[in-house]
Amino acid sequence: MPGFPGIPREPLAVTPTPLRPAPRLSEELGAEIWFKRDDLLGLGLGGNKARPLEFLMGDARARGCDVLVTGSGSQSNWSLLASLAARTCGMDAIVCLYGDPPTEARGNLALHRLVGSCLVWTGDPARESVDQRIAEVAADLERSGRRPYVVPRGGATPRGSLGYLLAAQEIAAQCTEAGIADPTVWLSTGSCGTQGGLVAGVASGLLPRVVGVTVSRPAAECRARVLDLAVGAADLVGRPYADSSQVNVLDGYLGPGYGYASAEGQQAADLVLRTEGLFLDPPFCAKAMAALVEASGKGALSGVTVFLVSGGAPTLFVQDGPL
Repeated sequence: MPGFPGIPREPLAVTPTPLRPAPRLSEELGAEIWFKRDDLLGLGLGGNKARPLEFLMGDARARGCDVLVTGSGSQSNWSLLASLAARTCGMDAIVCLYGDPPTEARGNLALHRLVGSCLVWTGDPARESVDQRIAEVAADLERSGRRPYVVPRGGATPRGSLGYLLAAQEIAAQCTEAGIADPTVWLSTGSCGTQGGLVAGVASGLLPRVVGVTVSRPAAECRARVLDLAVGAADLVGRPYADSSQVNVLDGYLGPGYGYASAEGQQAADLVLRTEGLFLDPPFCAKAMAALVEASGKGALSGVTVFLVSGGAPTLFVQDGPL
């Protein structure tokens, strides 16, 4: 199993994931598009969070921790995969969720209940309320003699970003094999850990460029977070540091807000489904695809664009409110 010397890693994901051309979508857009299928990573129903979890759970086990503590919104792909990863590694997991429990469990929340996840609700609709609740839960666990491993929302830490620094190496090798000389990797950016790892790959000379589309927070905040995570990941493994010129984040595609589907995203997702038979999740991938469709219409794409399909299939079953 490839990795980084001295950095513990748990084998949670099925890699490499496929890199496949999208010929009908490419014809429709007038630009060459390929899909990097990280929805097929194999943990649970798949999704990009499996890659950072390999390094986070490796660290947790190396430290002798016995319970993972993290948090998110009720439809977070991150928290579901974190719970499954903890189970796989023989650890308990406690997931802090902002707001109050809904009357009906759908999407990822329904899967949490199947898994038997331990869910703690903040009672506060602000996403930031999760952070304080995570700290409180971890402190309570320590007082009771447990050994918690605390991970922030989205798994966005330098160690977690190592998952996508390693993925940058995987993408580069696949592009070389496919004869793709100058790819642009395009993705949705939420907690910024995925783009942080890929940008660390740019700084290491693995990828020419990465474009993120923010689906969560202002682009300026994303740029700062991505750079911090990229530098932190590189520092862990002795790689070159990224600089601000390598961090590209597009704004303007958030739609009604974080966790909500957008009309433009739905149109873009419908186009991908019609041309390539591939589902894109509404709150993340669909919005990033909307940005790609607009960029192609403006003639702003050059060379091959590798679109990261980051997963999130359970959110397809929650279409009438915040996801």
